[in-house]
Amino acid sequence: MVRISDIKLIKLLMENSRISYVELARALGVTEAAVRKKIKKLEKLGVVRKYSIEVDPRKLGYEVVAFIGLDAAPEHYIRVMEGLREREEVVSLYSTSGDHMLIAECWFRNSSELSGFVDELGKMEGVSRVCPAIVVEKVK
Repeated sequence: MVRISDIKLIKLLMENSRISYVELARALGVTEAAVRKKIKKLEKLGVVRKYSIEVDPRKLGYEVVAFIGLDAAPEHYIRVMEGLREREEVVSLYSTSGDHMLIAECWFRNSSELSGFVDELGKMEGVSRVCPAIVVEKVK
């Protein structure tokens, strides 16, 4: 079970997964050994699944970042999801409830790449709706 005190540790790691155990211990008011023990426990429980980085896609030449909501006929859902999972443009893919069945975070070099990708998605068998939203600025 994850304790409320572990949430602060998790948030610190989410902000910077390279933060040292010493810095974490200082921020949490505990020993470095306690931090190591908590992190190992969180990893063992599957709470912390991996450590990652956050990049600025625009600095890599991707001028357009978009979240694309998709809906598909139930009998085509798995095939559509698997097709999206394999696309290079799709950085993250989520199965969701609410407005769309799937939401894909995608990176494109320019708006014409986005347009072509949206057109391709609209022609996929079973896709009933494609709703792109271009990210203007990441706020948090």
